[in-house]
Amino acid sequence: MIQLKYLSAYSPSLQAQVQQLIAEDRLGAHLQTKYPVSNTVQTDKALYRYVCELKQEHLRNAPAIDKVAFDSKLDVVHHALGLHTAISRVQGGKLKAKKEIRVASLFKTAPAEFLHMIVVHELAHLKEHDHNKGFYQLCEHMLPNYHQLEFDLRLYLTWREGPAR
Repeated sequence: MIQLKYLSAYSPSLQAQVQQLIAEDRLGAHLQTKYPVSNTVQTDKALYRYVCELKQEHLRNAPAIDKVAFDSKLDVVHHALGLHTAISRVQGGKLKAKKEIRVASLFKTAPAEFLHMIVVHELAHLKEHDHNKGFYQLCEHMLPNYHQLEFDLRLYLTWREGPAR
């Protein structure tokens, strides 16, 4: 039996269903059927445009984003698929905060919906810093099937690390 570290918070019955898909070697096919379109955002410049378009559509009044990049150093094992940071610097007599979003490089090859979900998650942190009810309501507002995509992303990560991969 495979340890389902990305799904450990879910019910035992749901985990058993996933174990069954893995045992029958059907998890990859399930994900491919559900998410057949690969991500087309491949460069930091394209990612920046993509993030800014989503921010403009949903969070016009949120602070500007200074930098967006794919990051090969983000560690999936420690649940960092994306990061948002605010770096404060003194410029002249003023304190300025630069907002940055970093997305794990694995999303260059992941289905487009998963990149969208991670970007929505990081953008929501511009308004809500903690993972609280308001945060998840904002995620759902920007992406109505956010929770399903989060679960499916966890399935994808489980499949990527599976014994057949």
